[in-house]
Amino acid sequence: MTTAHQLFEVFSSESVASGVAHKNKALKKAIINQIDNSGDMTIADLAKELAISTPKITSLVNELIEDGLIQDEGKLDSTGGRRANVYGLVSDACYFIGVDVKRFGINIGLLDFKKHLVSINENIPYTMENTQESLNDLINCIKSFIKEQKLGSHKILGIGINLSGRINNNTGYSYSFFHFNEEPLSQTLEKALGIRTFLENDSRAMAYGEFCSGVVSNEKNVLFVNLDYGTGLGILVDGKLYYGKSGFSGEFGHMPFFNNEIICQCGKKGCLETEVSGLALLRLLKDKLNEGSSSILYKKEKKIDDIKLNDLVEAALKEDMLVIELLAEFSEKLGRALAVLINLLNPELVILGGTISRTGDYIKLPARTALNKFSLSLVNSDTQFKVTKLAEKGGVMGGCLIARNKILS
Repeated sequence: MTTAHQLFEVFSSESVASGVAHKNKALKKAIINQIDNSGDMTIADLAKELAISTPKITSLVNELIEDGLIQDEGKLDSTGGRRANVYGLVSDACYFIGVDVKRFGINIGLLDFKKHLVSINENIPYTMENTQESLNDLINCIKSFIKEQKLGSHKILGIGINLSGRINNNTGYSYSFFHFNEEPLSQTLEKALGIRTFLENDSRAMAYGEFCSGVVSNEKNVLFVNLDYGTGLGILVDGKLYYGKSGFSGEFGHMPFFNNEIICQCGKKGCLETEVSGLALLRLLKDKLNEGSSSILYKKEKKIDDIKLNDLVEAALKEDMLVIELLAEFSEKLGRALAVLINLLNPELVILGGTISRTGDYIKLPARTALNKFSLSLVNSDTQFKVTKLAEKGGVMGGCLIARNKILS
């Protein structure tokens, strides 16, 4: 049996016949989770934390070493007395894949057992469409990545795939994309890939990636605003993702916010996304260019309709005045909307992420000014306001970690 399958056996929900075997399996799981949460530990530390006798812990640790799941990391530094051995997880015991699907690209990465991102491919060409062909392209992209890793699929225990729109994390259904038949999309993907597969909303996955590896320090109540072609929200309450009753929480972009006649992607009018989203920004930019406004984005060899969100961001970073002006207007509206969230939820931290967040202070400063203006001062004084530091890695990390949690829970 491979090391990865040994781990799967420890964490599988299938019961074992023997009472002793069942208890040992539960204790092994507890040992792995304790080391995972606390870092490398000694036998004495494990015995104390888990309230298990030292001989029993020693026996189980030796079995886990034989299984290739934990290893002796050497002696603990000590100022005196006998130095104890410390034990940690084996990095290459197994791996997890995170797939962050964007409108015009895919980011995909590989996470080892110790939560190190060991490989990542960013901006793989892809067009997100609600068609069978687009789904097949996604599957082939993942298969190609797995093949590149030269690990063998038996070493990969789980895949987390992030999609925009309405996702039910528990059932594996996607209601915005690839909802072609009665079977959950997660099952369709699992059959095609041969590896356990989990779906997550992209904004929630990015929020979780940021919480585990990004700008979050000790904050437990966090809002992550995903500013991409659409506008989404990932919510963390007491350090845990908030899903709502059916898993559809975070539809920030579909708050009825404006009294306009612009039809949103959802079919309704006046949603926040109609004026605060990448699609809205591009619509305004293209209107300005067609009216004759000057911008480095206007090139004779490139059609205005072919301009994408990444092009707009790059123009801002090159100090294109038209784009900067549009971002200022966009950010003022964003700040108003964030004021509603802050007054309502009183979070410790708000993080701006997604493609548009790459513009940095061009979006952060005017949004913060509007936020201060329209939110209650007692409330916003409690709230930190930051831009993601993970960029494109956030969704990949989140996808990997959510798959890992599903397998190891």
